[in-house]
Amino acid sequence: MTPQLIAVLSLLAVCVFFFVINKPRMDVVALLAMLALPLFGILTLEETFSGFSDASVILIGLMFVIGEGLVRTGVSTDIGAWILKKAGGNDTKLIVFMMTAVALIGSVMSSTGIVALFIPVVLGIASKIGVSPAKLMMPLSFAGLISGMMSLVATPPNMVMNSILTREDFEGFSFFDFTPIGLAVLVAGILYMLYARRFLGNAKKDAPRERANRTNFQQLLERYGLTWRDAVLVVTPQSPFAGKKISELPLREKHRADIICIDRRERLNRRLIDPAGGTVLQANDALLIDFEREDTDADELCRLYRLRRVPVDDGRYFQHSEREFGLIEVSVMPDSPLVDQTPLEAKFRTRYGMSVIGILRKHKAISQDIVNEKLHVGDMLLLSGSWKAAEGLQLHRKSFIVLNVPVEFENKTAVPGRAPYALASLAVMIGLMISGVVPNVLAALVGCLMMLGARCIDMDRAYRCINWSSLILIIGMIPFATALEKTGGVEIAAGALMQVCGDANPRVILAALMAFTMIVGLFMSNTVTAVLLAPVALTLARSLGVEPYPFAMGIAVAASTAFMTPVSSPVNTLVLGPGRYRFIDFVKIGVPFSVIVWIIGVFLIPLLFPFTPVPAA
Repeated sequence: MTPQLIAVLSLLAVCVFFFVINKPRMDVVALLAMLALPLFGILTLEETFSGFSDASVILIGLMFVIGEGLVRTGVSTDIGAWILKKAGGNDTKLIVFMMTAVALIGSVMSSTGIVALFIPVVLGIASKIGVSPAKLMMPLSFAGLISGMMSLVATPPNMVMNSILTREDFEGFSFFDFTPIGLAVLVAGILYMLYARRFLGNAKKDAPRERANRTNFQQLLERYGLTWRDAVLVVTPQSPFAGKKISELPLREKHRADIICIDRRERLNRRLIDPAGGTVLQANDALLIDFEREDTDADELCRLYRLRRVPVDDGRYFQHSEREFGLIEVSVMPDSPLVDQTPLEAKFRTRYGMSVIGILRKHKAISQDIVNEKLHVGDMLLLSGSWKAAEGLQLHRKSFIVLNVPVEFENKTAVPGRAPYALASLAVMIGLMISGVVPNVLAALVGCLMMLGARCIDMDRAYRCINWSSLILIIGMIPFATALEKTGGVEIAAGALMQVCGDANPRVILAALMAFTMIVGLFMSNTVTAVLLAPVALTLARSLGVEPYPFAMGIAVAASTAFMTPVSSPVNTLVLGPGRYRFIDFVKIGVPFSVIVWIIGVFLIPLLFPFTPVPAA
């Protein structure tokens, strides 16, 4: 063992120690290590900073942007809502649908991002069906980790292994090379979790108290006595409303009815419009109507004005539109300019962008002629409008104070109406990756530029959504792989594995390599693990005279098998609090499943990627 190798191993040991205690931050440790390597004369400057030009690093950064575009346009939320609807109140169905959806969606976006997105959704359904969050949070995190085995771009270790293969003049993995293994692990994971959930929490215990105590749309509508008041009427092409301004309609004067929201479909888009006096209605607009009088006959209104009524359960339209349109509860301040004015006199909708649909005075709901009711100090008002307008209410603290933001606010869509364009961008990116017409990094860049051009995401948000600390960590650790290879550390590690395995066949060596990778992954991130062990896979393949693909795939799969501790992956850390887990919970559930994944990998990888001999040069 040379002095330079001792220096590299010592430096690596120091890094691992700081990674475990998490002080200082891991990206800072990586930068300090990157600084030390050239100062000790181990690497040249070009070798030290090679990570900044590595295609896998750029690809990972671009995938953060793609994932953010899917989140901001509501694509991920729509899929999550569909899953919960299909699962209903059955927690078994919920685990099956949830794990499947998270694994599939996570195959094209950050696993950390998809788990963070699903946490509030799953907590909400846990509260509704009375199931402990502990029974759902760990299946959620496991599905997020399994998503890393579903496609080439699903997780950084996959892209790192692919980059190292191409750098060594081997053909890289294709987009779906990982999918058969991922699907097998997913099926095993679902079956395992359906059994293991009995060891996680109690069925009626540990309810998500914070979320359960927060009000939802239905509770607000019931409190203000409004569950009967809303109806959805569609403007037919024959209706006299088509082409007219709202101010020209007789709804308020003749029928005591107000248009709360306009649902308009334009080509591929569905847009919710805040109504104003000058808003011109179009054929096929769906109008959310608020009736002040319970005896108003909506069907008679349809006959008079050739409208078509859409069946909607009491108050359920608000839930249907919750990602763009919502309710919020405020209270009138003592020095508010609204005191002794009616909402009509105060031009409430014009001034604040929201409509007053309910008034609660001394715990009694006022439901008649609201727009002409003079407001008093302490009145509680239920407002309806876009979430953008609701966020702007914080600027009017002299007028009222916001009392209640319902839980549906968490599901709002930042960029409404852009989902079809985000899906098209994603489809083009995946199509380019599958076809191999351009390198993967260029395909991802095309997808990002399409999302930017379609206004699914803006440049400022694109820069902010990239997890720069993760990228710096990868960039800082890439030179370690070069240093270990340059100083002979890789050959020593490969030789040690070969010595332990003796004259065993390549499958046994693959099993040992995967087990070693899983153990190393307990102490450092999966990306760093892949970066450091990738050269070992190549060296083992050379020693055996076979292609490196089975060993490279083995490391990639094993690096994603971070189920054993809550600190093995940020995905596990995310669910630690909401699930109220202890460290030992992950050990009890994660270790057996890691063994299952190891068995699947050892059995399946050689079938998909045989140990094909390499002809002698």
